[in-house]
Amino acid sequence: MPDASAPRLITIGETMALVTPALAEPLATAVDVRLLVGGAESNVAIHAAQLGVPTAWVSALGDDALGVRVRDEVARHGVDVRWVTTDPYAPTGVYFKDPGRGVLYYRRGSAASEMSPATVAEIPLEQAEIVHVSGITPALSATCFMLIDAVIDRVDAGSGVLSFDVNHRAALWEPDAAAPVLLARARRAGIVFVGLDEAEGLWGTSDADAVRALLPEPELLIVKDGDVGATEFQRSGDADVRTFVPAIKTEVVEAVGAGDAFAAGYLVARMQGADAAERLAAGHRRAHLVLQSTGDLVPDND
Repeated sequence: MPDASAPRLITIGETMALVTPALAEPLATAVDVRLLVGGAESNVAIHAAQLGVPTAWVSALGDDALGVRVRDEVARHGVDVRWVTTDPYAPTGVYFKDPGRGVLYYRRGSAASEMSPATVAEIPLEQAEIVHVSGITPALSATCFMLIDAVIDRVDAGSGVLSFDVNHRAALWEPDAAAPVLLARARRAGIVFVGLDEAEGLWGTSDADAVRALLPEPELLIVKDGDVGATEFQRSGDADVRTFVPAIKTEVVEAVGAGDAFAAGYLVARMQGADAAERLAAGHRRAHLVLQSTGDLVPDND
């Protein structure tokens, strides 16, 4: 019997404590910093919850103050955290934003890297409308690699859809190692998000149409091209419907987190029955808000 309390959207992946300068200035010279939380999948969950969709985030945290802070902060935004476990033997990961220079990760051996198929064994993945994962998780450890494959198998067996954000992180694995793994998992997803730049770095594709030629399997493929815009390919019989929507002109403070905001805006719009152009526009609107701050999220009243 279906669980009436099962969320419509489930996201799975690591979230860390985030240290970021209070102003848009380099870490090397910043005096004031903020302690926040950040993780691709929990970002998507928070944005979706803010937009009114019942959402759960699945992960593992250390039995430490940072773990408490992460869990409480994600829950504060209305995300269901009942399936977040606490590991007494491994710490919560930490990362630092260095505006204009990228990020610094301190996540090796984290509690989330210990996740495995057992992590989701009792979670009703088959009942969710969408299960969202990213290409970050399989790079964390061998057991996380197995976790992603187990999730894909479980979602395939249900009536929901797997959403996969390629989200290649060069700090975790080199393109040569990541490329075939991420391609194979993307080919099994119903919805795939990928940046045109990362697709070129991974697979040598030069434009959105080349990415679609490489990835014909997903029902929905969304290729994001930074401040240019995003293209959706929707399979319709033996053909594709191609839709492009330009990005919103934005004065960018920090780009990290904008892709998660886009994915959440897009997924929520799809769940609400929006057409292709509105799905893409909804993604751009959410990303536009995040691009204007040093954090990954937006205030709950925005």
